[in-house]
Amino acid sequence: MQGFKRFAGAGRANWVRGLATWIAGAAVFAALSGCASIDSSSAPKVSRDDSWAVLPVVNYTETPQAGLAVEAITQSLLTSSGFSNVKRYPANLNRETLVDPSERGATDRALEWARKENVKYAVTGAVEEWRYKVGVDGEPAAGVTLQVIDVQSGAIIWSATGNRTGWSRSSLSSVGQKLISALIAPVTHQ
Repeated sequence: MQGFKRFAGAGRANWVRGLATWIAGAAVFAALSGCASIDSSSAPKVSRDDSWAVLPVVNYTETPQAGLAVEAITQSLLTSSGFSNVKRYPANLNRETLVDPSERGATDRALEWARKENVKYAVTGAVEEWRYKVGVDGEPAAGVTLQVIDVQSGAIIWSATGNRTGWSRSSLSSVGQKLISALIAPVTHQ
């Protein structure tokens, strides 16, 4: 009987050690992969051959030109996903400033430009976070909302929002690119 108790006690200890190792491994994996959260509506059926435009992304952050960075990454990801007819609105339609970061008029002007250009779909949105967090590690953090608009009707046909953080050795543009790629994946991977 004593041998059985010793065996059962050793098994329990091994089980607890195994569980502790698994939990530690899961924590390391979560830390290595960065934290991300994404919410998205159902993606519409779109064609890669339709005309697309990237419109201004409103910058709600304190980081200068964060909206322009999101626009450039979005345009590049659309093009690299096979969208062959992607235009960018004229630069004079967006006057991104730190003084008035909620300049939504630029999006309205750019949408009007897209209608005149006979663009079928437009991507726009907002950037809510684009920075390195304050602290010892200074992790990069990005928060973005994207929308696809049917240009002629002005209806929002798809929307997604998300945020992502990375390791202290990650670049902000890398974290932002991963986030934007995950956000638009339902549209680009149909």
